[in-house]
Amino acid sequence: MKKIISMILVGGKGTRLGDITNDKAKPAVSYGGKYRLIDFTLSNLSNSNIDVCGIITQYEPQELINYIGNGSSWDLDYVDGGIRFLTPFLKKDNVLWQKGTGHAVKQFFDFIKNYQAEYVLILPGDHIYKMDYLPMLKEMEKVNSDITIASKKLSEDINRFGIIETDENNFVKSFKEKPNNPTSNLVSMGIYIFKTKVLEELLFTQEDMYDFGNDIIPQALKNNKKILNYEFKSYWRDVGTIESLYNANMDLLNDNNFLELNSSKNLPVFSRSLNLEPHVILNNGDAKNCVIADGCQIDGEINHSVIAYKVIVKKGSSIKDSCILSNVIINENVKLEKTIVNENVILPKNYVSENEKITLITENNLYEVGEINE
Repeated sequence: MKKIISMILVGGKGTRLGDITNDKAKPAVSYGGKYRLIDFTLSNLSNSNIDVCGIITQYEPQELINYIGNGSSWDLDYVDGGIRFLTPFLKKDNVLWQKGTGHAVKQFFDFIKNYQAEYVLILPGDHIYKMDYLPMLKEMEKVNSDITIASKKLSEDINRFGIIETDENNFVKSFKEKPNNPTSNLVSMGIYIFKTKVLEELLFTQEDMYDFGNDIIPQALKNNKKILNYEFKSYWRDVGTIESLYNANMDLLNDNNFLELNSSKNLPVFSRSLNLEPHVILNNGDAKNCVIADGCQIDGEINHSVIAYKVIVKKGSSIKDSCILSNVIINENVKLEKTIVNENVILPKNYVSENEKITLITENNLYEVGEINE
């Protein structure tokens, strides 16, 4: 019997990330050169000593499954627990496709019941933050709440999230999912702790409980459940759009001590090593204020940019304020500014894409967002 187990939701198709998620789930997307988005959630679980994790997949899960493996890179390879991938399956006459976040958890409620856990921690897999979940659980136990929602005060893009209003005792009195006119700047992080019996009641005694934000939390309020607000005050970013992915990478470059990623203390963030050779800056290469991952060969100029694994930058090329994802080849005399270059793209000689707004470059839109400058 476990006190608390976790469920990570990674199944949705991240359409707002465009071609970056054409063949992979959002949590498998590259960040900061060496990381994947899922690294932060898995590391948080490891640092919180929560040793059971069900990962609910649906859309393009294979790369994520291969990357995580048995969870050993995050010290989550337990015999009695650890990582378990929960994928859609055929039951009687139909395949159990997920209709929303709550419906996804409902499909695999037997997994939760198997561990007889008192609490269930529901997590997204595509956010960048460092958090110990146990203080959140302790606050929940202290006031004996049925549900606890992690929240964050934001100053922009507020209507992308669930909006929380609280009473004088910090209990949730109102929750509205992505309203057009938010009445508060306190947003849900999509992180919930439920008493298991309360979650089961909401999922199985109410019809059409498909989504936590749209259905389950509003229904819990109608049922007079005690919902505690737990405000998180450190760095957090939901990487759900091209702009947010770009800005999160720039946050890393603009802060030399960003999330203390260079330290093995204070909730370290783990990642799976690909065992590549170190990056090399060749005779014509120059790099300023950059992150460059292993396996790269740099013979051009890079300024204020993030370069992922196995990128080749040839002589005469200039990259500024950009994010280059893995396995990209940038040929001679290419000029890039304020771009994200998708994985496996080959940029031809003399290609130019210098932009005022963040621009995603893919195999399919090369000549829509750039041109050859002979």
